Amino acid sequence: MFKNSKKLSRSDSSASATSEELEEQNQRIAAGADNLLRLCQTVNQAQASTSNLKSLKDLGGVKGLASALFTDLSRGVELPTVEARRDAFGPNSLPSAPRKSFVELFIDTFDDATLQILIVSAVVSLAVGMYDDPTAGYVEGCAILAAVLVVSFVTAANDYQKESQFRELSATHDESVDVVVRRNGVYWQIAVTEIVVGDVVCVETGDEIPCDGIVISQDGLQVDESALTGEPIDIDKNAESDPFMLSGCTVVAGSGQFLAIAVGKNSQWGIIKSKLEKEQEQTPLQEKLDDMAALIGYVGIAAAAATFVSMMFIKIVFDPAELKETSVFSYALEAFIIGVTIVVVAVPEGLPLAVTISLAFSTKKMLADQNLIRHLAACETMGNATNICSDKTGTLTENRMTVVKGVFADTRCDDTANRVPVLISKKALEYILDCIACCSTARVIFPDDDEPADEEEEEATIVDPLSPPVDRRPRIIGNKTEAALLLLAQSEWTPNDDTDERRKAAGFDSGESRLFPFSSKRKRMSALVKKETSVVTSAATPASSQKTSTVRSWTLYHKGAAELVLENCTRYLDIDGTEQPMSDRKRREFKKMIKKFASEALRCVAMAHRCEVEKLAEPSKCTVEECEKKLEKEMCLDAIAGIMDPLRSDVVEAVATCQRAGIFVRMVTGDNLDTAVAIAKQAGILMEGGISMIGEDFRNLTPAELDEVLPKLQVLARSSPEDKHILVQRLNGALMPETEEEWLELHPGKDFNTQKDKLLPGYKEEWSVSRHGVGEVVGVTGDGTNDGPALKAADVGLSMGISGTDVAKKASDIIILDDKFSSIVKAVLWGRSVFDNIRKFLQFQLTVNVVALTITFLSAVAGYQPPLNAVMMLWVNLIMDTMGALALGTEPPRNELLDRRPYARDASLISRPMWRNILCQSLYQLALLVFLLNQGPRMFGCEDGSTRHFTILFNAFVFCQVFNEFNAREIGDRFDPIRSLSKSPMFLLVIAFTVVAQWFIVEFGGDFTQTAPLSFDEWRLTIGMGAFSLPVGFLMRLIPVAEDPQTFAGIERTKAKKDRSWLTVLLAVLLPIFIAIMYQLYVEIDEIDEAYEHV
Repeated sequence: MFKNSKKLSRSDSSASATSEELEEQNQRIAAGADNLLRLCQTVNQAQASTSNLKSLKDLGGVKGLASALFTDLSRGVELPTVEARRDAFGPNSLPSAPRKSFVELFIDTFDDATLQILIVSAVVSLAVGMYDDPTAGYVEGCAILAAVLVVSFVTAANDYQKESQFRELSATHDESVDVVVRRNGVYWQIAVTEIVVGDVVCVETGDEIPCDGIVISQDGLQVDESALTGEPIDIDKNAESDPFMLSGCTVVAGSGQFLAIAVGKNSQWGIIKSKLEKEQEQTPLQEKLDDMAALIGYVGIAAAAATFVSMMFIKIVFDPAELKETSVFSYALEAFIIGVTIVVVAVPEGLPLAVTISLAFSTKKMLADQNLIRHLAACETMGNATNICSDKTGTLTENRMTVVKGVFADTRCDDTANRVPVLISKKALEYILDCIACCSTARVIFPDDDEPADEEEEEATIVDPLSPPVDRRPRIIGNKTEAALLLLAQSEWTPNDDTDERRKAAGFDSGESRLFPFSSKRKRMSALVKKETSVVTSAATPASSQKTSTVRSWTLYHKGAAELVLENCTRYLDIDGTEQPMSDRKRREFKKMIKKFASEALRCVAMAHRCEVEKLAEPSKCTVEECEKKLEKEMCLDAIAGIMDPLRSDVVEAVATCQRAGIFVRMVTGDNLDTAVAIAKQAGILMEGGISMIGEDFRNLTPAELDEVLPKLQVLARSSPEDKHILVQRLNGALMPETEEEWLELHPGKDFNTQKDKLLPGYKEEWSVSRHGVGEVVGVTGDGTNDGPALKAADVGLSMGISGTDVAKKASDIIILDDKFSSIVKAVLWGRSVFDNIRKFLQFQLTVNVVALTITFLSAVAGYQPPLNAVMMLWVNLIMDTMGALALGTEPPRNELLDRRPYARDASLISRPMWRNILCQSLYQLALLVFLLNQGPRMFGCEDGSTRHFTILFNAFVFCQVFNEFNAREIGDRFDPIRSLSKSPMFLLVIAFTVVAQWFIVEFGGDFTQTAPLSFDEWRLTIGMGAFSLPVGFLMRLIPVAEDPQTFAGIERTKAKKDRSWLTVLLAVLLPIFIAIMYQLYVEIDEIDEAYEHV
């Protein structure tokens, strides 16, 4: 019939449909499936309860909708129609993407454009090298392929490890939950995945709602919708005001039955999860790396082409004597081989490795800062985030209702959130504590005393990141507002009262006392508590002791909306525990206090009592109506409590740090506008001139109107998941519909030509024009299911590890393990550090590339082999690639990185100051090479062009790179090459290894490296020549070259003005020097050729 089902009751006696009627019903369901789906959607729009309720009434209420879905509310669906309903409306499940294997992740790494260029270069180099020199021609090509394989392996291993960590983190949820439904008049227990549209579903306290539905009947039903809507208050569900049950939410009180109207992908939870299946576009770092690889490739190809043309021009036009015996074809082949060599030298094969090492290193370190990185690229992307769209509940706030201030026994307490002990008499405190304990249906469960302590658990979290984070706070069962008062009573505020014992002593379980639970209609609740007190009947005399008798009396404890409770109070509790008459002045004072609390977005709850109510009515037989009419009058006001979901302790400072770092922080929440505005002001998010808006107004804007609002939009309240998704799309252009078909898929039934510029989120072409094709880099924080789509569309999605739902975690790129907003700031700091480390490596590597490219080009044009042979160049490449990546890619972050603006999405990886540094260091190294080619033999007393001569040149060149590595630690104007060296052990290790390895290669390389041992003086002089890179590094930073303001985010993009930077002047000065070096090199090489001819 249906699998894994269990019959719980017998069929009722109501008549069932005949087989013919059932067959007709199945046919009508199949034929009208689309219309029925649209009908259900009209009453199931996200965050639109008012319009949903109106649509439901238009359909005749839940009975009318059930009739349209062919459901008998008393019997449920007929069993023979279940399969037809599943075929028509879909199953109550969504397919989950299978985990990628290591091999699949390894293959995916080759989608990177830089790696593809390297592979092509390696293949060409292998082919040409083997043709030109079969014995050693394979070295360069194999080295490049080895670098590619290392990068791919490390990237795949990191991705696989992060996915394993995430799956361990999410392994606590089991979707194979059972639920009770009514079919054929029988209660069945079935798997959640077996539910169909039209089912009558039964839920009770603690159940997770398995699908969307409309309440049929209920008994005190309350639902926590914070995971889906962001609303922190439990919602009363009834047929009159709010009958809508939303999938993924939790029943916190009562029980009920509802009609299933949307399952699987059509439910609110399913709609959110389906948006997570779309993959995000490239990250800003990937875009920059692809652009950089393409640019360097073009430069290399241009240099190779120039070399080939120059050599062929010399051969054909001048045909010098040394080339007369060489045929045009042979020389053309030789020119082609040299051109390929130039391309290979130009391609930065170490760049992907540097990126991977830097990201992998930072990812490991960020675990200690409570950031679990699921995707490596997200680490860097977060550093240049220009916008953070944060959820409120559970992210900025604790998602825990708390008494933050109040008036207790006419005593003002403004710091109850920190549990400062209240200074009132014991008698007054007893009244308040009895009211809190007895007027409550909630329970607070504290962690067991034998569980690990907080410090141990935190240490375990850092050491073993695979351990799921644990919420060590007390667990709440029932109403969150009532629990807030219980937590206050059980804290140091009282101090540490046992409310469970008070409730037990009141005798609710034995029936001695009575409770009228909170009603959303009355907005109040009452408890009638039977008390026994001892009364002295006769005083003690010399002949007899004091006599007492037990008197039984009833006390009314009352709690509810402050303004309603105050109206029914004629007395108030004083600090000494006595009851004082409520004067008009005192009543105005309390009303003013309630109004002030409300203006601060506090939920005001008042507590009152009345003694000896048995004189007014019979408490044991009293009804709620009689209690309200006779007893809830002339009460004594005990306390007024201001309750709210408070900010996390670290939020204010963290938000201020983000704003100082140039990041625009926005709050996007499903909560009401007043509460959202109050919290945003406390957090420092909503500032003067900022705009706050509700979701209904937001979604009615056109794309152009929204673009005008975005620069000042700081709070979006009463927003649906779709609103948050659209906001992110509009900011960064992610997953924006690009074609008419994609637009129509988002807006079924609309006309593309007439409405494309009127409906959000717009379309790709229009968005690109409005932003010059460059969007913001957006980080989104969230913990609820409702945050899933926005987390996926963001450049970086950050979910909460403790309070976050599985949907939020699966959609995110970074999981904040400790749920602290300050950990997001650490993610920004590490991200900026990664970006700067990549730029440091680029500055270092491109210097070597420019020198090697120029030397190779000039040598080829002059008809002379480069002074550095293949093995030497391989060692230099190793220094700049693997060693450079390890040294510069693992530099620790510095707090000063948070004092600058983020870089724009289209900002180049190489800034103007970096170009200055590259050009100046390249010029020095070129000048040194030319000097050693010319004056080296005379200076060191060696034969011109000998192995020893070229070893001296090679040693000086390598030590130029060693000392330039210190220069590369700074990419701006600051010159401090040894700053924080003690915090960079990897840098020191790499430098030490490079020096030792260089000594070994020079002294013992012999024929393999074509080097000769050097004397102490030769070592001293060549090291000194390399060390001169440091004073060059100081002098070059004196040249005033500033970064282009348009490379930073937040700067208005205007037509670029004429560049008046000193970089232009620098280029003008260096160009003739560069030409002079080229000419000198040509002359020296020509002289060496003549010397060899004489020999």
